[in-house]
Amino acid sequence: MTAPVFSNHGCRLNAYETKAMEELATQAGVENAVVVNTCAVTAEAVRKARQDIRKLRRTHPDAKLIVTGCAAQTEPDTFANMDEVDAVIGNTEKMQASTWAGLAGDFGTEPVQVDDIMSVTETAGHLIDGFGTRSRAYVQVQNGCDHRCTFCIIPYGRGNSRSVPAGVVVDQIKRLVDRGFNEVVLTGVDLTSWGADLPGAPQLGDLVMRILKLVPDLPRLRISSIDSIEVDAALMRAIATEPRLMPHLHLSLQHGDDLILKRMKRRHLRDDAIRFAQEARKLRPDMTFGADIIAGFPTETEAMFDNSLKLVEDCDLTWLHVFPYSPRPGTPAARMPQVNGTAIKERAARLRAAGDKQVAEHLAAQHGKTHHILMENPHMGRTEQFTEVAFDTPQPEGHIVTARISGARNGQLVA
Repeated sequence: MTAPVFSNHGCRLNAYETKAMEELATQAGVENAVVVNTCAVTAEAVRKARQDIRKLRRTHPDAKLIVTGCAAQTEPDTFANMDEVDAVIGNTEKMQASTWAGLAGDFGTEPVQVDDIMSVTETAGHLIDGFGTRSRAYVQVQNGCDHRCTFCIIPYGRGNSRSVPAGVVVDQIKRLVDRGFNEVVLTGVDLTSWGADLPGAPQLGDLVMRILKLVPDLPRLRISSIDSIEVDAALMRAIATEPRLMPHLHLSLQHGDDLILKRMKRRHLRDDAIRFAQEARKLRPDMTFGADIIAGFPTETEAMFDNSLKLVEDCDLTWLHVFPYSPRPGTPAARMPQVNGTAIKERAARLRAAGDKQVAEHLAAQHGKTHHILMENPHMGRTEQFTEVAFDTPQPEGHIVTARISGARNGQLVA
C-alpha cells in the first residue's frame, strides 16, 4: 500500500485540516494519491498552488491527484480544467469520511465535488488530537466568516461562521493535556466571532475562561489571530487575570488609515486599534502583538501608507505579516483603482523593514530577563510572547524550562 502524499498551502487552519484529511484518507484506505490543500487568500497563493500541482504530477505520474481547499472551493473550474488534476473536492466535502471512502475506489461520475459552502451549518469539523509539535497542539474552535471585507475571498471558501460547542472543545483539550501537551492554541477563521451561532451566544472570552477553569492542568493557552474590535469583556478580564493565557495576540489590523479601512469595509478605525493595544498592554505589561497589514490596497496614497507605517510604532507591533495587495476576482476591491505594482512592492518592503526594527528592539529588551520557554526541539523553544529562543545545550523537548536570556542572534534570543 502506498500512503497518500499531502501538500498543504496557507494558514494554520488549513494545516490542521490537512492532518485531519490524512487520518480520514488512512481510515478509508486511500492509496497512491496526491492531495493538494490550496489557499485562496491572494492571487499569488492560487498561482503557487497551480505550480505545486504541476510539480507533483511530474514526481507522481501515476497517482490520483486530488485538489481541495479554499481555492478549489472558490474556483473549482480553474483546477478541474488542469490536465494534471483528477478530482476537485470542496472544503465541506474534504472533511467527510464518505468523500474519502469514494476516493479510495474510483472517482465514479463526479470528479468535481464542490457544494454551496454558504449552506453549511454544522458546528464541528473532524476533531483531531495533537496536531502541532510534540509540545504544542492546535484546536479548531471556529470556521467560516460572516463579514465581507472588500479584499477578501475567504468567506466564499469557508462559508458563514460556525462554532464548535464549548463542551466539545474542553473535552478535547483535556485529552490533549492527558497526552502530555503543555500548550494549546485556539484556531479559527474569525476567532472572535466564536459563539454567536450557539445557544445563549457566548463569546470567545467565555470559552477562554471556561477552558482555564475546567482544565486546571493546562499550563499554557494561546489564542491565534483575532479581530481586536470584537474582543469582549471576558477576554479582557482573562488577559488581566489569567497568567496561563499567553501574553501574545496576533491582530487582524490590515491598515492604519481610516479611509482605507472604510474602503476595506473593516469594522474598526485607526484609533480603535491603538486604544486596544494600549489597554491590553496596561492590563498585561508583558503583552506582545503581531499583526496583518496590507500594503498597496487600491486608492492607497503615500500619505495613507504612512499611516500604516506609523501604526507599527503607535501600537508597538512586534511580529508583522505583510501582504502586498493583489486583486482577487469577484471581490469589490478588485474593481477599485489599483496601485502601481512597483509602489506596492516598495511599500511592502518598507513595512517589513519597520517590522524587523521592532523585532530587533524586542530582542534587545529581553537581555538579562528570565523566561519560561516551551521547548519545540532540543535546541529551540518559545517564550510566552512566542519569541524563539536558541539553546546550545540540549533541553527536554516538550518541557517548559526556565532560563535567563544572554543575548540574541539571527532573529532569536539565546539562553
